[in-house]
Amino acid sequence: MAIDAEPHANPYLTGHFAPVPDERVDRNLEIIGDLPAGLVGTYMRNGANPAFTPPGRYHIFDGDGMIHAITFDGEGGAHYRNRFVESKGLIAERRLGKAVFGGLSEFTLPPDDLASEVGFFKNTANTNIIRHADRILALMEAGHPTEMSADLETIGEFTFGDRLQGPMTAHPRIDASTGEMCFFGYLPFPPFLRFHVVSPSGELVRSVDVDAGRATMMHDFVITDRNVIFFDLPALFDLDSMLSGGPGIYWDGAAGARIGVLPRDGGSDDVTWIETDPFYVFHFMNAKELADGRIEVIGCRSNQLNVSFDPDVKPPEGTSPKMTRWTIDVVAGTIVTEALDDRSADFPRIDDRRSGLDYRYGYVGHTSRFDDDELIFDGVTKWDWSNNTDVTHLYGPGTRAGEAVFAEDPSSTVEDAGWLLNFVTDDATSATSLIILDAQRMEQVCEVKIPRRVPFGFHGNWMAGLLP
Repeated sequence: MAIDAEPHANPYLTGHFAPVPDERVDRNLEIIGDLPAGLVGTYMRNGANPAFTPPGRYHIFDGDGMIHAITFDGEGGAHYRNRFVESKGLIAERRLGKAVFGGLSEFTLPPDDLASEVGFFKNTANTNIIRHADRILALMEAGHPTEMSADLETIGEFTFGDRLQGPMTAHPRIDASTGEMCFFGYLPFPPFLRFHVVSPSGELVRSVDVDAGRATMMHDFVITDRNVIFFDLPALFDLDSMLSGGPGIYWDGAAGARIGVLPRDGGSDDVTWIETDPFYVFHFMNAKELADGRIEVIGCRSNQLNVSFDPDVKPPEGTSPKMTRWTIDVVAGTIVTEALDDRSADFPRIDDRRSGLDYRYGYVGHTSRFDDDELIFDGVTKWDWSNNTDVTHLYGPGTRAGEAVFAEDPSSTVEDAGWLLNFVTDDATSATSLIILDAQRMEQVCEVKIPRRVPFGFHGNWMAGLLP
């Protein structure tokens, strides 16, 4: 079904962001260049893709989840598949033939009978897709994870055997040294924050309530092998505003900001909070323990929340994210903030074999424009943190990309041995390719032609090996 964008003239329903209506399977895609022999597995990427015309003002975070996947079969073949995440809300809307759930900019309560069947909110599961303990989970930060099959059929919401109380962040962290999956969920009521640990075998083994004191949009966090680091930043929830049809999230710099450090084996009373000047971060690259006991975190810092949930209000100029380092001294109760670059950048990633550990390299989306009027990712920048140098690969004039995901070379344990995968679309033709870069040389080695446009999306992951 085509989406009617005219009633609200929303840029996130047109052009590179426009949703696609169909689900398809395309085998034996055209490959230009040399497909790396070690690249065997599936790259999956999630994003917001409304199945029906939104009933009110649309926010880019509102759309139904759609997974796009490219599988490399180990015999030189590449195959494409895409599927909607069939949430309870989407299933109900398909039955009704229209969208009935409002969004973050204009929330509306569904009819009573639908609310009793589905709930007040639609769990779109549109932000990320991960694999852990042989389960594939589609994620959004305000609901339970949704389990998907290897061929992208929706299995249903997953609650770790009913052990998961509350939502799961869209950005869990898997400890590279233990295989544990750590995540949090934020809540609109006390204790406001809950931290969880899942064993390498997939069992939820630990939950810790953290009294954050307020309800904030805490999109991401980081871990080390010894600590969990929360960023309590003043992007505040306003449920009364949302329930009355207004925006549900707003920025209040006067409310202050702080960073919390929880020992990995600690309880609710063991969090150390350190106050800092207000700022916002959607995405972190990684964190590590320093030899002197301090903690280093690198991420993409904005002066304030750089997304508006009120369509009548634009974020101030100069709020695009920049690469930043925080050095946290828990004993002294201090935070040192260091700007690393003056260019706008987001979607930071690493070789996940170094998650929470000491690491040298990171990758971040390069932007040619990042403001409220237009967002264009057109390349990827690789950072070498041993000497704070960087190199950028641009995909070419008139291209639009997203998050570059690292796929490790199975024949090497060397950090940075692998490839960077990214969906890249040509503005002039609307043709999309999966571009593969050698991560060490930052040079293109292969292009996989996709037989359809892949809209801009959010996050994805490389799932090595042939999925069962």
